[in-house]
Amino acid sequence: MKIGFIGLGIMGSRMAINLIKNGFSLIVFNRTRAKAQPLLEAGAEWAESPAELAKKVDLLITMLSTPEAVEKLALGENGFLNHLPQGGTWMDCTTVNPSFSRKMAALAEEHHIRFVDAPVAGSKKPAEEGQLLFLVGGKREDVVFCEPLFKAMGKKHLHVGPSGQGAALKMLFNLLLGEAMLAFAEALALGEKLGFERTQLLDILLDAPVTAPFVAGKRQKMESGEYDAEFPLQWMQKDLQLASLTAYEQSLALPALNVIKEVFALAKQQGLAEKDFSAIFAYLNK
Repeated sequence: MKIGFIGLGIMGSRMAINLIKNGFSLIVFNRTRAKAQPLLEAGAEWAESPAELAKKVDLLITMLSTPEAVEKLALGENGFLNHLPQGGTWMDCTTVNPSFSRKMAALAEEHHIRFVDAPVAGSKKPAEEGQLLFLVGGKREDVVFCEPLFKAMGKKHLHVGPSGQGAALKMLFNLLLGEAMLAFAEALALGEKLGFERTQLLDILLDAPVTAPFVAGKRQKMESGEYDAEFPLQWMQKDLQLASLTAYEQSLALPALNVIKEVFALAKQQGLAEKDFSAIFAYLNK
């Protein structure tokens, strides 16, 4: 089976290399070709456009930044959707809002393409180690067809319903992630103002049952002030914005979410967009 992979950023590049390590034949495309070089050296083939790639593959994986990026590469000039073979499969691992995912699923069905939404839980290191959790929406037979790929790139997949439900669950994951990170950052910032040393606070708060377990993995960043990106702050802000949009579509008020997404937006405007999302502490503590 020939696999196409579009989107070779922090996550996509690591997912793609794990496919190669597991024996899959890969054709890749990325807006910046330089990011594909390690994959090309590992045996991947380069495509000059999404359309050219689509003509050569049985299954296409997209791992992009935003819904807009997905739509442009799928439907725009040299887009891939018109060129995938009938009966082919499109697996979208991008974090998008569920209504957008259902829209893409409907368009894929019109083209007689199988569609699976499969965003991932996990950041740079789990992607590198093949330890991602895939949150999957789609028809059962299509999900089963994709299982060898999930096993090559991750530790587990959860099929949680029809198209759009994988995207929906990922939205809930990132809502909790963003809110918990900001809550911890606020507690840490206030604690320092109250006279506690940062190391002491981290020792105590990270061991407390009230702190989300993932925050411990951000300790070194907050302690050192070096926020190399595992999950960039700009994409956390984007995901919270999509959650807010989805809540609006569902006529649901989520007041805490709407405050928090604006705090991340302010941090982004202050030059922290490409830093890890835990740099929200640096924004509060400047």
